[in-house]
Amino acid sequence: MAAGSGRDLASAAAPHGLPGHLVGFVEALRTRGIPVGPSETVDAGRVVTVLDLLDREVLREGLACALLRRTTHRATFDDLFDLWFPVAIGKRVAGAEEIEIPRTPTGQVDIQALRDLLADLLSRDDTSEALEQLATQLVEQLGQYQSARGPSFSAYQALKEVQPQTLLAKILAGLAAGPDTSEFDAEIARRAARGRIDAFRATVEAETRRRVAERIGRERVATYGVARQAEDVDFLRASERELVELRRGTQRLARILASRLAVRRRHARRGEIDLRKTLRKSMSTGGVPIDLVNRKPRPGRPELVLLCDVSGSVAGFSNFTLLLVSALREQFSRVRIFAFVDRTDEVTKYFDPHTQLDSAMSKIFSESQVVGYDGHSDYGHALSTFVTEFPEAVTSRSSLLILGDARTNYRDPELATLRSLVGVAKHAHWLNPEPLNQWGSGDSAADRYREVIEMHECRSARQLTEVVSRLLPV
Repeated sequence: MAAGSGRDLASAAAPHGLPGHLVGFVEALRTRGIPVGPSETVDAGRVVTVLDLLDREVLREGLACALLRRTTHRATFDDLFDLWFPVAIGKRVAGAEEIEIPRTPTGQVDIQALRDLLADLLSRDDTSEALEQLATQLVEQLGQYQSARGPSFSAYQALKEVQPQTLLAKILAGLAAGPDTSEFDAEIARRAARGRIDAFRATVEAETRRRVAERIGRERVATYGVARQAEDVDFLRASERELVELRRGTQRLARILASRLAVRRRHARRGEIDLRKTLRKSMSTGGVPIDLVNRKPRPGRPELVLLCDVSGSVAGFSNFTLLLVSALREQFSRVRIFAFVDRTDEVTKYFDPHTQLDSAMSKIFSESQVVGYDGHSDYGHALSTFVTEFPEAVTSRSSLLILGDARTNYRDPELATLRSLVGVAKHAHWLNPEPLNQWGSGDSAADRYREVIEMHECRSARQLTEVVSRLLPV
């Protein structure tokens, strides 16, 4: 397919030519959380000078090799690449084998015939170009709508009547997955069909982003239409897919935290300067303290007590933090985990290296006593039951971490109980997944709790990692 007019191409040119365009692309990557330094930018510039700029896929792979450090960044990179290096400008012109959208005699789009055409294309191999043409026409002819700022495009509008997700049976019939097919082959065919449907939806969404970016600017589209890094996803707004990605990255984040703790412990091994022994040793050099003598440190792995809200409102945040701490168990002499909704129960036994998080959370709600009389978060009652039923949990050697949004449903926050816990613990911190500007709003008692305990905003995995790496004692 060809691009639009020459004037459209000129309007898309960067003010400083291709180098300025590449720098803008790098800045967009940084904005979305992908670390790209000056050396990677220079490498990308050199890559551009030796590649065929008319081959988008070669350019895509060359820039990915120069700019990316982790495979987890690839999805974000691809979305931004499609915005900064679009396949076309304006309305795309079909090639020789044009796919026409079926129409009724009155000129209306024949939805049933369109669905049959899509199912037929998805059930055949080597139809990627035809599917791309069809996606382009869907966006052009069915995806347009009138927004407050004028004409625009919507992937939802383009797919609303076609509903490709409902074509699974027809695609399976085209893939020869009949009733006599073995269960194994049928499952393979189902997965292949779902993959093709998802790929087509992704093509429609990419075409929609391209057309919308031409109208309102690619920078603006990048703020909402580009995949976020798992580490930057807001815990309280994360989708199920984003939470799955977070769980996959837990071991990597745990390794980062463990290495930081190891560095801090290594630096702490020397201990403080022993002034008396240093002066005694300096007698051999005329009283000049050339060789410093350090006190021998007495390192000991700390105890960790985790008290976390597992109610639905903060479940994503608590689940991820529990998984992270569970992966860091070896860094502590003892880890005790307590969960609550409106009362507290110890759930340490459900978290071991061989238990999946989903299984552990299911056991918490089915076997433990974390839910009391109404199942709504009650921090005051949770704190009081914690002190009453587990009075020995927090000692002078303990580091206490409380996880939750501090929304008490307008009940007594039991500040005195929290104050007594903080007074006993060696370290005490509260990790809150809500934005700082919402602390104290509505039924939130965060502004009152933070007067008693040090409270930290932890809205994303990146923020949580930074906070935990600073707070965990050595």
